[in-house]
Order: sequence, then structure tokens, then C-alpha cells
Amino acid sequence: MPSETIETNSHTLVTIACLSDNYAYLLREKETGVVALIDVPEAAPIKAELNARGWILNQIWLTHHHFDHIDGLPDILADFPAPVYGGAADAHRLPELDVALSDGGSFELGDTQVHVIDVSGHTIGHIAFFAPAAQAAFTADSLMAGGCGRLFEGTPEQMHASFAKMNNWPDDTLICSGHEYTTANIAFALTVDPDNAALQARNNETQSARAAGRFTVPSLMGLERATNPYLRSGDTGLRKELGMPQATDAEVFREVRKRKDNF
Repeated sequence: MPSETIETNSHTLVTIACLSDNYAYLLREKETGVVALIDVPEAAPIKAELNARGWILNQIWLTHHHFDHIDGLPDILADFPAPVYGGAADAHRLPELDVALSDGGSFELGDTQVHVIDVSGHTIGHIAFFAPAAQAAFTADSLMAGGCGRLFEGTPEQMHASFAKMNNWPDDTLICSGHEYTTANIAFALTVDPDNAALQARNNETQSARAAGRFTVPSLMGLERATNPYLRSGDTGLRKELGMPQATDAEVFREVRKRKDNF
């Protein structure tokens, strides 16, 4: 299945499978018809989706510099020229940016306001894009379906702080993360939060979805809050399972991430 589409009242969100397990996204505002592409793992499936829909690109947003999020950009720009947006703090490692963004800033896609959040941890300078009117957040390899990205550059404390920035998003926010890692993330989550009924149900749903060839991304923020161990550092059951009832939330986060690294 090369893509899946979610329609809201005001936007169309298209999730596109790329490479072996990456996702790119198209976000279209229905009123104006403007379209953004979020991350560019490879060009061919994105071009195919744009051509099939007869869409052009108005903006391209990059979350971070890893090759599997940017390598398709030159080929896309050749056929779909559009300004490239990315983090100012990561600009020295990103392709040339037309718009450099900073934490706490915002910009518009048509009439849709997009908030920029520094979510360093996976890399330093990784950003997320939150578009409340679209009920969508593009988190790439920070907040992921059932997990969080590996800490290649940042510390657990940095990633915990990044998760805290995202944890107040509404339950109906679509979390558009960068990879199809949900099966493995949920399998690990069950080792630290085994009595979580919502997590057990999610495991069954994830297994069924993958068996049927369906994507498990995007996920809903409410589901992440109920099942993602990195958002549950304060949960008494998880703390009991870890043997850390008196630890700080950041210490619990660090321990969960350490266990995942060794899973």
C-alpha cells in the first residue's frame, strides 16, 4: 500500500510509504488548495502521489538532517519547485533552506498556522511542526508511534524536555512520525508497562493492521498518552514495574530509554 489518506473538515493528509520503513506526508488545505510536503526520504513515490492527484507543491518542510528524510529533495525540486523550510539550528547540515525556522516561531500554509518546536534528542536541532487547525503534528523521529527516536546526538534529559513540549497537544492531534516502527515499539512498551490495558489493546490492533498491510502511522495523541511509555513517566504502574517509585520523571524517562536501547 503506497499511501493512505485522512480527510478532516479543512485538510487532506496523505501518508506516503518510502524506502523500507519511512514515511513522507502531504498536507493540503482544502479552502486554498495549497500543499506542503513534510520530509523527502525518496522522490519516486512522492512524485507519483502528486501526479496522481494533480497537486503542485507550495512548501517543503524538513524535520532534521538524516539522509532518510532529505535525500529525495533534489529530485523533487526538479519537478516540483517550492521553498524549503527547516530548522535554523540544523541549517549547516540540511540542504539549502529558503526559510530558516527557530523554536517557538510560526508560519502559514495558506490560512493554516504552523508552530515550530525544537524537539532535540534524536538529533540536535530536530524540529516538529504542529498545525492545530489541521489536527496534525509532524514529529518525525522524536515522538513516534508507541515510542521515541534513538538518541544519536542528544541526552535523555533533552528528549524528555522535548516530549514535555508535545504532551499538551489535544487528544485528536494526528501524530505523523517518520517510520513504521510501531510493532517493535509496542513490543518493548509491554515489557515496562505490562498491566496497561490500553497498551495491550493497541498491541492487538497493531498486529492486525500490519497483517492486513495497513499503516500504523499517523497515530492519535490521546492514544500516545495512554500507551507510549515515554509520555508516561509519572504513571505509578510503570514506575512500580521499573522499581522507581520515587524517581523524577526525567529519571524514569532515562531508564525507559536505556532499556529500549538494550531491548
